[in-house]
Amino acid sequence: MRPSIPAALRPLAAAMRRRLRKPVAGRFQPYSFTLPDRYPWLFDFAAEALAGKPAPRLLSFGCSRGDEVFSLRQRFPDAPIRGIDINPANIDTCIARSRSLNDDRLSFQAAPDTGAEPSGHYDAIFCLAVLCHGDLTVRRARRSGRLMRFADFERTVDGFSRCLAPGGLLFLHTTNFRFSDTAAATAFDAVLEARPDQMATDLLYDRNGLLVPNGRYYPVGFRKRGTGA
Repeated sequence: MRPSIPAALRPLAAAMRRRLRKPVAGRFQPYSFTLPDRYPWLFDFAAEALAGKPAPRLLSFGCSRGDEVFSLRQRFPDAPIRGIDINPANIDTCIARSRSLNDDRLSFQAAPDTGAEPSGHYDAIFCLAVLCHGDLTVRRARRSGRLMRFADFERTVDGFSRCLAPGGLLFLHTTNFRFSDTAAATAFDAVLEARPDQMATDLLYDRNGLLVPNGRYYPVGFRKRGTGA
């Protein structure tokens, strides 16, 4: 039987476990913190922007335990909504929560990326507080490379671009890199910016993983060029 860890030392022990934990392909944010209706201003913008589509197809990437999906359901009562998370335990929680709703338009999948999702399928993709690593901010790290690489960020948003229909919306909030630095961004127009008080304190890094001093990046909503069906 392992000796118990004193309560005062548990945060330090948890931090050490995270530091020693082996990287998992596709995992960015190691924390599953979430809240119901966490970004109401962003969700409201999406609902208004997609008002012309009676049943837009939505993807919540990094859906954690499902709060984002269920918040979206309140604004999109007829939409097929899919939640993806790398943590199977989170997906099990989502499925358990959704059973009581008897809603066959909700679906969930444990996956590290959008590789199995169809091309040009979604009208909106939400990736909120996922493409970041909280320990970078806690440590005030000057380089991101040990915990986050720009190449992985870019590969992930490339997948989002592939999955979005022409005219589709991509929402990226709280990321350690700028969407504008990716090749995929050339096919998008920014349509929503966050106010300073709507931003998190997470640090920002350039393509080389170097800290951007006092870096802030306010665009959080982007529309893929082209005409939707």
